[in-house]
Amino acid sequence: MDWFLQKYPYKNKPFDHQAAYLQRFWDTKHVALLADMGTGKSFMLINNAAMLYDKGEIDSMLIVAPKGVYKNWYRSEIPKHMPDHVTHTMACWSPTPRKAEKAEMEQMLNAVDTLRILIMNIEAFSTEKGMTYARTFLRVTKAFMAVDESTTIKTPTAKRTKNIVKVGKEAVYKRIATGSPVTKSPLDLYAQCEFLSPDCLNSYSYYAFQARYAILVERKMATHTFKQIVGYRRLDELQGKLNDFSFRVTKEECLDLPDKVYTRREIELTTEQRKAYDQMKLMALAEIDGNLMSTNNALTQLMRLHQIVCGHVKTDDGQQTDLPNNRVNELLATVAETQGKVIIWANYRRDIENIRKALAKEYGMTSVATYYGGTEVEERQNIVDRFQDPEEDLRFFVGNPRTGGYGLTLTAANLVVYYSNSFDLEVRLQSEDRAHRIGQTSKVTYVDFITPGTVDEHIVKALRNKINIASQVLGEEVKNWIV
Repeated sequence: MDWFLQKYPYKNKPFDHQAAYLQRFWDTKHVALLADMGTGKSFMLINNAAMLYDKGEIDSMLIVAPKGVYKNWYRSEIPKHMPDHVTHTMACWSPTPRKAEKAEMEQMLNAVDTLRILIMNIEAFSTEKGMTYARTFLRVTKAFMAVDESTTIKTPTAKRTKNIVKVGKEAVYKRIATGSPVTKSPLDLYAQCEFLSPDCLNSYSYYAFQARYAILVERKMATHTFKQIVGYRRLDELQGKLNDFSFRVTKEECLDLPDKVYTRREIELTTEQRKAYDQMKLMALAEIDGNLMSTNNALTQLMRLHQIVCGHVKTDDGQQTDLPNNRVNELLATVAETQGKVIIWANYRRDIENIRKALAKEYGMTSVATYYGGTEVEERQNIVDRFQDPEEDLRFFVGNPRTGGYGLTLTAANLVVYYSNSFDLEVRLQSEDRAHRIGQTSKVTYVDFITPGTVDEHIVKALRNKINIASQVLGEEVKNWIV
């Protein structure tokens, strides 16, 4: 079988750690792929499925991923990494499919002489319609099922977790993939591993698992008593069990990875955003909460469109109005997938404050600091010092790239999130280099939030064009960058 792996016709050459994963686990039934963001989890999963298909072990692949990334599998990851000799048919789940999407989804349920690949968003498993379709697909195929960013199923009582565990029993091979399976406590492991198999951790009940690995103290409040977790135990035992079916890789271990890794997360507009965006785009004005917002020139219109995409607007009378949006939730999902410190760049004060509030609510007030025009000058260096100090609990640096993107050293982070971008290439490159400079000992991953079909895409394409021109003028190779 070593010969099979050594001669395997990959579309792209695997990095050493990717080859090591496939060497050890390609034909294992249940695997936890615990790989840091930017280390190429999608390559490993896609080629794993391709190998099993070649050997006749499976005839389908079901990828379950969060809303912000599941379409990336369809548009980018599968076409980029699926070996050329593997003929395949793809469909992307939609609860209200257009004609072409409906035809693709129907084809998934029919016997075909290709590898059938179905990609669904995790949220679909909270619905009866999504559950029924996934269950039908798994029952008519021999499936390789993978949950990408599996911390989305860490809560045992959540409806989607229960449903994925239930429907996953129909799959032949199963994988979970995440950079950080434990985001708040070791108990986060239970539901993720239950999806793979209860045998993985030899625990068939969450409460039995909790009783073994958590230290519980009975508390009394008013007229009722409850058990409070005050610590954890037997973690060496738990780690030993996890090692038997997991593959762990950190960016620090991947010496052959590029120093900078770029990825994107797609954010869907809400109904309210779409309505305001379309009005602004077509008529250069929008009425939000009864206030008139107009544009006098193309530049202002672009800014107004960008604000709507980010989830807020400033009306003509100067009032700031928030719109329901998915961007903050996507940010929380992104940082939940990683450990360590994170830089988050955003263009607008409104966004910076909304991000701060959301992170403080999730991780505590001392976990986040903001760095923008409104930050007191005497406080700025203190924020940088605390962020750079590994002993400090300041984990999230949320800043405006025009204010914090120049001169600062923020090498404590190896994840940089662009909540929003601007057309200014210098600001972008300078802000990238806050983490990627002397003192950085890790690979740096850059995540761009992009709403397809909006000004977001125009901005990154304009930046891409500027990069290309600069590379030509300087006689350099075109950089691997965003798009």
